[in-house]
Amino acid sequence: MIWATLPRPFLVLAPLEGVADTVFRRIVASCAKPDVFVTEFTSADGFCSPGRTAVKNNFLFTSEESPIIAQIWGKNPDTIYETSKVAAGMGFSGIDINMGCPDRNVMAHGGGGRMIDTPDLAKAAIAAIKEGIKDSGILIPVSVKTRIGTKKIVTESWVSFLLEQQIDALTVHGRTVAELSKVPAHWDEIGKVVAIRDRMNVATVIIGNGDVKDAADAREKHATYGVDGVMIGRGIFQNPWAFDTAARPHVGTPMELIDVMERHVRLFNEVWGGRKNYAILKKFYKIYINGFRGATDWRVRAMATNSADEALALIRELRASDDILTA
Repeated sequence: MIWATLPRPFLVLAPLEGVADTVFRRIVASCAKPDVFVTEFTSADGFCSPGRTAVKNNFLFTSEESPIIAQIWGKNPDTIYETSKVAAGMGFSGIDINMGCPDRNVMAHGGGGRMIDTPDLAKAAIAAIKEGIKDSGILIPVSVKTRIGTKKIVTESWVSFLLEQQIDALTVHGRTVAELSKVPAHWDEIGKVVAIRDRMNVATVIIGNGDVKDAADAREKHATYGVDGVMIGRGIFQNPWAFDTAARPHVGTPMELIDVMERHVRLFNEVWGGRKNYAILKKFYKIYINGFRGATDWRVRAMATNSADEALALIRELRASDDILTA
């Protein structure tokens, strides 16, 4: 089982919806690879619907992204079972169910963070994943990603309940659903999760998530709170080398960042072509066009592009300018 074989602390790239697809995961791997990747979270109902082909794109991955965990969401045990059974046969190293997403649409359908208030549904969902994996004949671990409450903190009761379900790993984002990302993560509550796990004497691996900048920050969180692993989400937007395990993680120069941007644009075009809207790439440009004279103006121009060809032409122009040499 993957979780038992990882170094301590191990590092995980968060399942960033609309961001961490197979293309971005490969870009991250090319800079500094985490110990574990997780897919974007995928609707079990959608996966089992007539629109399955589009949804299944979330489960695309390559060997560069291994080991990788498939993350799903939903409340229907039948579709969770079917999705888990299929996913187990696709080469994933585990299956995770999201019980913490604050998205209103997800919660309106009873998934994500809503499950914190519906423990019976949560229990049934975990059981359905286990059954689907069992019936696939390929045994891989089951994990949960959650928060510490919906409107108020309920770490003790909620985490104790989840650990009773004999899951292999538990990722805890140290905020309530209502807090979104508007307040600092409550890492003291994540530390409490470790204490609860130890008191219950279960083998579940605990992963902390929230406001982690890079690998150095992750090591501090491990030393202070005792988590087995640390998940990095928004930190990757500050530094594509966030998973660099050197004492001081590498910070890219402006030219290195533009190199990564070019790889990203080319790979996106190669993998998705016309299947995904080019505009998706624009959310990444703030990562790459930074730290040099006139960066704001260049970023505005990048946001005005309408195709990969236009973006690549802009990159060529930027490389030839004096601006990028002026950090």
